[in-house]
Amino acid sequence: MIKMVVFDMAGTTVDEDNVVYKTLRKVINAAGFNFTLEQVLALGAGKEKLMAVKDILASANAVDEVQASVIHAGFTKELETAYNSFELKPQPGAEALFSSLKERGILVVLNTGYSRAIAVSILQKLGWKVWEQIDAIITASDVHRNRPYPDMILLAMQQFGITDAKVVVKVGDSIIDIEEGRNAGCGLSIGITTGAHTQEQLASANPDYILHNLAALLPLI
Repeated sequence: MIKMVVFDMAGTTVDEDNVVYKTLRKVINAAGFNFTLEQVLALGAGKEKLMAVKDILASANAVDEVQASVIHAGFTKELETAYNSFELKPQPGAEALFSSLKERGILVVLNTGYSRAIAVSILQKLGWKVWEQIDAIITASDVHRNRPYPDMILLAMQQFGITDAKVVVKVGDSIIDIEEGRNAGCGLSIGITTGAHTQEQLASANPDYILHNLAALLPLI
């Protein structure tokens, strides 16, 4: 019996038209690079954002800790501006799915590669609150190790006294989300095509299922 579903935010439960990775590309390229959006998505999607910057730069043999930190700081500032002017929306069916899960006694947890400050600002724009639409939010700044390590999922389990990961489902729109769920030992690790990665990219991580919309989750659990 499933007791908890852990959802990624951007691209999975939040419709933000890839503004995160468009902003990340803008800031990285302003530092003298020429990455496409597809490259940024392939290399950075779902990751803690400083890690994403480092991995993107590494693909161009340009690993520089100082430069990565400067780019990350600029990205954080640019993203705050972008989010203030961009209309964030729930992904279609997200709020209805949350309600249906909670009616069945299944916990709804969000986790994200964002810092807590950015994640909370997104929740505020959407009008989502802990103990109302969701039961908890776990962010990259809450743990020492980020995706693909399972620490965010394990912290969520700890908060609710869950000791068996087989009763937990992870849903995300990137390869690293699927890897996170598998590394946590989740009963199901599910990809969804509404965000960063394509069906083919998600399939390379061997998820238990690939969905094309959130409404398709409920019959599975």
